[in-house]
Amino acid sequence: MKQKEALDILKCGYNVFLTGAPGSGKTFLVNKYIEYLKKNHISVSVTASTGIAATHMGGVTLHSWSGLGIREEVDEQEIKNICEKGYLRKRIKNTDVLIIDEISMIKASQFEAVNKICQYVKRIPRPFGGIQVVCSGDFFQLPPVEKEGKAIEFVNESDVWKTMEMKVCYLDEQHRTNDKKLNKILNHIRAAEAEKSKELLSKVLIPMSTTLSGHRGSSMHGKAGIGTKLYTHNIDVDSINYSELAKIKGKEIFYQMNMRGNPVVAEILKKSCLAPEKLVLKEGAEVMFIKNNFEAGYVNGTQGKIIGFGESDLPIVETQDGQKIKVKYADWSIEEDNFIVAGISQIPLRLAWAITVHKSQGMNLNSAEIDLSKCFLEGMGYVALSRLRTLKGLRLIGINHLAFCVNKRALEIDKQFIKLSKEATTEFKKMGALAISKRQKMFVKYLGG
Repeated sequence: MKQKEALDILKCGYNVFLTGAPGSGKTFLVNKYIEYLKKNHISVSVTASTGIAATHMGGVTLHSWSGLGIREEVDEQEIKNICEKGYLRKRIKNTDVLIIDEISMIKASQFEAVNKICQYVKRIPRPFGGIQVVCSGDFFQLPPVEKEGKAIEFVNESDVWKTMEMKVCYLDEQHRTNDKKLNKILNHIRAAEAEKSKELLSKVLIPMSTTLSGHRGSSMHGKAGIGTKLYTHNIDVDSINYSELAKIKGKEIFYQMNMRGNPVVAEILKKSCLAPEKLVLKEGAEVMFIKNNFEAGYVNGTQGKIIGFGESDLPIVETQDGQKIKVKYADWSIEEDNFIVAGISQIPLRLAWAITVHKSQGMNLNSAEIDLSKCFLEGMGYVALSRLRTLKGLRLIGINHLAFCVNKRALEIDKQFIKLSKEATTEFKKMGALAISKRQKMFVKYLGG
């Protein structure tokens, strides 16, 4: 489907799943629709599965927006507790359209939970309380993170998805890269043709004798400088970040996490939160914010550099857009019946010379150093390689066979999405331009726009 067709479908008010290969223009199209909604004075909430993906859209995580937090499921009492927060009730009640980007990383149970919260607040039994839901993503990218041994449940396998009459819009254009070789490699991975993608990559990267066997090498195509460093494991990311920090001359400032309340619950909170237990910073350190604070001028995923320290050694960050922020301690807590069971406090920053492949979803990179030698999930290699605009910007220092693989269930689901998108195209062609325009105007009028 072309972007114009998909935008017409969105404007009609249907629940929509927008998908397609990386670079097909999903985020661009969603932003065009957000502009249209705001122009028509329609209330839209913009969310994503991760903090970094949310920052690309100028939104927040779905977990934060809905009040779901770290929960995966909710019972009736938990929904009531969540909805006791006035600001949260008002936010959901006033939402006409809900955008969810990088939907592939949302679990079926989480999607169901957000649906129940919306129904409770809106007092309407329809899916999401009658809110138009626009999901965007690519199921070939990283799936939801499940506990060991537990089967992955994709969001489209949830009960509510099956009742939403979702229109699938499968975009087939390529806007991120004109690199035909990179496109071929990615298309072979999408088609589960691992050997073909491996063979193509071996021809463009020199030398490949080490990197394609799973060991480290120093392959580079072209003379691009090293940009962002992508690694599969947090331990490697931490090692690089602390190594880069050690190269900076100057005083180290330490920030220790403070934990309070129920120690067992506090430990769970610590593990689910991105804040490091012990944070070490220096002037000149590359950092990333890990919490939303709109009043202070940052969101989860905002990147910048430490330019100094203020009172009580609190860090001052200059963001990539030139904003200077005096960073204060932030709190994370778990509440039950309006009582804080446990909480932690820490400076809401992480070192950011290197990031994990998980956190790179949604990024566009001119150049990157990528290590895929320890891939442990299907789709990891696909996500990492698809961040690049061109192979000339790739420095590949390791890869294993799993990096060329995609989830088999995602492959079957994708075939179904292609079929459903073709059906949507046919249906809208039969409607005709006049009927489509009439429906679009009715949708705007219905929402009071």
